[in-house]
Amino acid sequence: MKKQILTALLLAAGLCHAQEFTLTPFATGFNRPLEIVHAGDSRLFVVEQTGKIKILNADGSTNATPFLDISTLTTSTSERGLLGLAFSPDYAINGRFYINYTNLEGNSVIARYTRNAENPSVANTEGTILLTVNQPFSNHNGGCLRFGPDGYLYIAMGDGGSGDDPQGNGQNINTLLGKMLRINTEIDTDGYGIPQDNPFVGVDDADEIWATGLRNPWKFSFDRTAGNIWIADVGQNDREELNRVAGTEGGINYGWRCYEGSLPHITGGCASADAFTMPFAEYGRADNACSVTGGYVYRGAMYPDLAGKYVFGDFCNNRIGTVDNAANITWSNPFTGNFATFGEDNSGELYVAGISNGTVYKIAYGTPAGIAGANFAAVKLYPNPATDNLTVDTAGAALPIQAKIYDLSGKLLHSTTIQQNGQRIDVSAFSAGLYLTEITNGSNVSRQKIMID
Repeated sequence: MKKQILTALLLAAGLCHAQEFTLTPFATGFNRPLEIVHAGDSRLFVVEQTGKIKILNADGSTNATPFLDISTLTTSTSERGLLGLAFSPDYAINGRFYINYTNLEGNSVIARYTRNAENPSVANTEGTILLTVNQPFSNHNGGCLRFGPDGYLYIAMGDGGSGDDPQGNGQNINTLLGKMLRINTEIDTDGYGIPQDNPFVGVDDADEIWATGLRNPWKFSFDRTAGNIWIADVGQNDREELNRVAGTEGGINYGWRCYEGSLPHITGGCASADAFTMPFAEYGRADNACSVTGGYVYRGAMYPDLAGKYVFGDFCNNRIGTVDNAANITWSNPFTGNFATFGEDNSGELYVAGISNGTVYKIAYGTPAGIAGANFAAVKLYPNPATDNLTVDTAGAALPIQAKIYDLSGKLLHSTTIQQNGQRIDVSAFSAGLYLTEITNGSNVSRQKIMID
């Protein structure tokens, strides 16, 4: 049902600013990065619009050989290119992953690829095309792929482009444009299956549709704890919208082009207002905002003040925003880089990439927190500040334990196994500065800052 938004309150929320976000360069040298995802391990996979997927390691290094290169298969002009990547929930076993790219004819392609059996750092070069969707214009391709908690692959499709959805695709259930699709890819065939609880099964050309009424859903994600789906939908002239519904709720109509956000737009021939679900939160074009980039609900352990908040950005003004459970939007001060994607690693920590400067940043918020178990609360490293060595006082914690040192961007610099109380860690090669340490046995963690002179 339609949920009315109090525009005045939202606009007031848009004027609130927080200055607690810190972005630290984690890796550089990418060519128009559009996606950052993980495959269930410590690595990140960075998607470049021009057709390459590169592996970004936990220490901030990037593999010289791309994981996959489809540069000859895609055109990357305008809003086209290699736009999406999702790994099978069983990737560690089956090696399957899925990409969304624009082919040389300008149409959207969903294809399945597999990991090389002999070298897990590269993919096999031949893929299987699962679905091709004709695109009438060069913009509004959507492109984001995510596996939901139900194990199905969700696919964000824009309305086909131009302006004001001239073909009326958003409200037409006989086309896949302007929709969220949902398919079963984890079957032993060359194609895909249709989940039988999709809302339009049996309707002409609509079996794959999960939700309707989208303009250009530029990134969506599932809250790994609550299971909600968050869809950031880019507006036409007036509103940028953030949609949140239960991940199990199919058949949602988000309103485009009848509504832009909560504002009536082109309403001729539209259903009554209560047929549409309005945004959970939205914002206007103040402060040079113009294009929302969707992110993630923060579920990591490092920044408790960010817990449960949805983190997103605006491509044009380079601000990062948060949305709380009361739909209040709070903005950072502007950064640089034109944020085209956020990323979430396997631990729930967040990253953001600038498409114009090719940099992946690690996101920090406020003060990192330590998480300690019963015997870990008193574990410490000394002296602090240190010069040549750190001594580990295990304070009676069960051994062995792992000691790790990170720089402030989150890059892992050193890892060693502590076998006895009083064991030393050589830090003589470290530059002077502030570092983060982590002591863990897999289930308990103690974190603290150290200074090296």
